[in-house]
Amino acid sequence: MAFDKSLDKELFSESVTFDATKLTVSVFSYNGGRQKLQISRENIDTTSGDWKFAKLGRMLREEVEAVLPLMQKAIQHMDGIGRLNSAPRSA
Repeated sequence: MAFDKSLDKELFSESVTFDATKLTVSVFSYNGGRQKLQISRENIDTTSGDWKFAKLGRMLREEVEAVLPLMQKAIQHMDGIGRLNSAPRSA
């Protein structure tokens, strides 16, 4: 089965912006399935000034410190807020 963007639902998203890069922590569910956390990076294109997706790669300490609270919020969201089903979480 091919990927269908219309079935990929964003349930949570928050970003933190630095000088020329933005990190976004999101929670997605594909076709009503299990929720998954995604971290993405966007960099400013110096010619157009637009945000362009980039490989996340390695993160600076400052980036990690800024993203950790967003990841905690995402986990709380996955544990209950906006949860797709009411089944208890299992490890």
